[in-house]
Amino acid sequence: MVDRFRLVPASYVYLLRPGSRGDEVLLQLRRDTGYMDDHWAAAAAGHVEQDETAYDAARREAAEEIGVEVGSLGFLTAMQRTRHADPIDERIDFFFACREWDGEPRIVEPAKCAGLGWFALEGLPDLVVPYERFVLQRLGTTLESYTTYGF
Repeated sequence: MVDRFRLVPASYVYLLRPGSRGDEVLLQLRRDTGYMDDHWAAAAAGHVEQDETAYDAARREAAEEIGVEVGSLGFLTAMQRTRHADPIDERIDFFFACREWDGEPRIVEPAKCAGLGWFALEGLPDLVVPYERFVLQRLGTTLESYTTYGF
């Protein structure tokens, strides 16, 4: 019998609001996670759990990480990605945009998040998780429903 690798699913939520230079996105500054620390990333993201849809995971992560209840989630893309040739590193990520939420975004997990910030999509910070920058730079333009990164 052939061993099969597993894709690890995760959901990402980009809160978006209008700004003076176009849309702004809320990002978190990662810290002490062991992965991409000191990089900006989606304010809410995490693994999809067993018996949970990607939409449900996005809603749960937004509540757990930034203390908001998201409204309508707009599906952006599903990204299959890898960092290395080793298939254990393959992931499937589901990206969502949200323009309506209840509550004020705040840091709920200070051990993993050094800060929250609103950034114009046209003025992202230098250190953004690379595959997330790929998505953010294509919002509203050339983002396809299925993308790949790292292959």
